[in-house]
Formats: sequence, structure tokens, C-alpha cells
Amino acid sequence: MNDAVIQLLVLAAIALFLVIRLKNVLGTRTGFEKPTAIDPARSNDVRRDFEVIEGGPDRDITDHVDDGTDSAKALAAMKLVEPGFSVTEFVSGARQAYEMILMAFENGDLSEVQPFLSEDVYEAFLAGISDREDKGLKVEANFIGVRETSVRSAEIDRDTNEGQITLRFVAELTSVVRDEEGTIVEGNPNEIKKQRDVWTFARKLGTGDPNWKLVATGD
Repeated sequence: MNDAVIQLLVLAAIALFLVIRLKNVLGTRTGFEKPTAIDPARSNDVRRDFEVIEGGPDRDITDHVDDGTDSAKALAAMKLVEPGFSVTEFVSGARQAYEMILMAFENGDLSEVQPFLSEDVYEAFLAGISDREDKGLKVEANFIGVRETSVRSAEIDRDTNEGQITLRFVAELTSVVRDEEGTIVEGNPNEIKKQRDVWTFARKLGTGDPNWKLVATGD
């Protein structure tokens, strides 16, 4: 047997070995095999799982209140009345409004924020400012930032579609009160204090007016 024949046999043996290895690793398919059967029960499970994910809780609501609570149901009702309403956007806007209104009160000038105050709240804030002025007191405040904003409750009047959302704010600021001579009678300009407030905003949904008004305050 010459060298050429021996080399041919060796190459054939190597090729056969590689084919066997490939079959072991990849398996064989003829191209006409039936697809793997799907268990009908398993198929239903998959469909049910998909339906749960698709129709699950609204994260825009459950990120702020517990699912299934009266507040969650009220927020969902607000969205039915006004599909474009976003709880997250409302909370962000309320956070900004809180700073504006709080500093307007501290500085004794409500002119820019009056459109965002109900008549009762405006009158109460105005009375507080007038009382300070009558006593010759002046507040100097520096707002540092809102550290916490959380939804406490939500409700909606089904007859009028007026929604109310109550938020809790925790802010940090420096504040001092000076008398007519400029003497500090309260506070420390170098001390950061926490301000805690619970405010309720209201708006009639579905009217096209996007502005919420502050209708109640507490702590």
C-alpha cells in the first residue's frame, strides 16, 4: 500500500470521526420533523401570565399609593375622567408649587401664587402676613430643598369630578424673624431646620384647566 492510499484512509477516518462528534453535539434533524408539541395547559398558563402583565397594576399609581386602597381607586377614577392625567407629573408639579407658595408666604408677597390658592387659603395666608407686619416682624428665609414628597390620600367626587390629593412635604430651609430694629427674635441664620407640611390640592378634572389649587394646609 503506497503512501497516497494510506493518507487517504487517514483523512477518511478523521472525517468520519468529526461527523460522529457533530451528530452527538448537535443532534440530527431531517427538516420535516414535527414541531415540539405544546401542552394546552401550559399554553393557558403562558396566556394567563401575559394577561396579568398586560392588565396589571398601574405603576403610575402604585408608585405613590398601595394598590387596591381607596386612594388608588380614586386616582384610577381621575384617569378615567382625564386620560392624560399623570400622578407622577402631578407630584412633581406640586413639589415645585410647594416651594413657590411657601417662600411667597415667608417673604410676605402672595401676588404671584394667588392663582394657585383657594380663597380660604389665600385669606388665611394673607392674615398671617398682616399679623407679622402689624407686629413689626420680618422673616428672612432661604429655601434649601424638598427632601420628601409623598401622597397621603386621594379622593374624587363622582358627581362633580373634583379630585383632591393630599401630600406630605418635608423641606429644609434656614429662617429667622427680625423685629423693627433688625434684631433676631426667632431662628438662626446658620441653622438648617426641617419644615413639615401636609397640603391638599384640588381640581375639577376633564375641564381643560390643568391648574390645581391649594385648598387646605396642616402639619
